[in-house]
Amino acid sequence: MMKRVIGRLFMGTKKLVFSLYSNNSRINGSYKAIQPVVLRGKGSIQFGQNVQIGVVNAPHFHSSYAYIEARHEHSEIVIGNHVSFNNMLSITAETSIQINDHVLIGYNCQIIDSNFHDLHPDNRQQTDPNPEGVIIENNVFMGNNVTLLKGVVIGENSVVASGAMVTKSFPANVIIGGNPAVILKKLD
Repeated sequence: MMKRVIGRLFMGTKKLVFSLYSNNSRINGSYKAIQPVVLRGKGSIQFGQNVQIGVVNAPHFHSSYAYIEARHEHSEIVIGNHVSFNNMLSITAETSIQINDHVLIGYNCQIIDSNFHDLHPDNRQQTDPNPEGVIIENNVFMGNNVTLLKGVVIGENSVVASGAMVTKSFPANVIIGGNPAVILKKLD
């Protein structure tokens, strides 16, 4: 009993402290924060119904937080209905990131729509001149430790294996995995 009370006090305090780091005022909708969440940037962040961030009985619950940033005024992050994120999530948008309905995302996943810096050596201190939006379609399941890079579209009903580095788009109804990710199997 005492452990449960102390645990709730600890996480409640931690969620409050991390919420103070949030500076985004363009938030629409709501979410259930199981672990601390930081919402930053000047762009819009939209949550659908029944969005949960964090899982108690999973790695990184006590040692991490979720970070969601719509970096610029024109940046947009849209999270659909019935979406569940495990712990240690990182989403950063310079243009747009769209996560559709009934999506499950494992722990330590990163979704980014930009390189954040120009890749040419002479322009390295400048921002990425060509960010590209990311879309995760309905009913996608992403395992743990997955990274989605700019321009990626994950098709409906697809599965992304743990540890995948996704550098290109994939169709609906496939299992993908690897670094870089490839199609491992088609789903019936």
